[in-house]
Amino acid sequence: MESSRTLRLTPDDSAMANQGGRSRAQAGAAVSKRTDEQLLCAYREGEVEALRLLIDRYRPALFGFLVRFLGDRAAAEDVFQEAFLQVHLSAGSFDAERRLKPWLFTIAANKGRDWMRKQRRQAALELSAPVSSGDGSTEMVDLLEGPALAPEVGLDDSELSSQVRRAVDDLPDHLREILLLAYFQRFNYNQIAEVLEIPLGTVKSRLHSAVAAFKRRWDLTERQDEA
Repeated sequence: MESSRTLRLTPDDSAMANQGGRSRAQAGAAVSKRTDEQLLCAYREGEVEALRLLIDRYRPALFGFLVRFLGDRAAAEDVFQEAFLQVHLSAGSFDAERRLKPWLFTIAANKGRDWMRKQRRQAALELSAPVSSGDGSTEMVDLLEGPALAPEVGLDDSELSSQVRRAVDDLPDHLREILLLAYFQRFNYNQIAEVLEIPLGTVKSRLHSAVAAFKRRWDLTERQDEA
């Protein structure tokens, strides 16, 4: 890949849509029907527009994940851009036989963890101790079932979503991360193992701990709201 290629992470959708007339719009529609993997392969073969389409395609899901994971919208934007810069740099080594989404989320999650470690070093804070999963009898919380929210949709649109957000935000980083991947991004066990680079058994036990911890915090927020 040529090092002189310029990477723009925030294209103006409306301007792009109005340029070039009908033939350009038709060409863009055809490209947008490509799979993620086909778009990345096209990008590393010289089609800069293909990466812009990937960025637009993943902005709602990936940016939304980073906002919830990091708890900081400005940081999420920085990490989002760093993740796609890494995609730009590593596109040549991507195995087209693999799915792109877990690979992309692996990059983003690693960048997010790097940001959090840097924040902790700067603030001289100690890492929190892991939260115990208790007796393991907690059932899956129905409130976590549902589609992921786009970042433009406010998490405070209702009292219920506000309570869910508080309960999720209070989780330790490693539990919040796996909960977001499983119930907001709908990753399966194998995909989570790939993203977090942990064994499948660890995925299952950590997710169980995360659900139990969420349930405890959910119960606490309900009691606080009733007080």
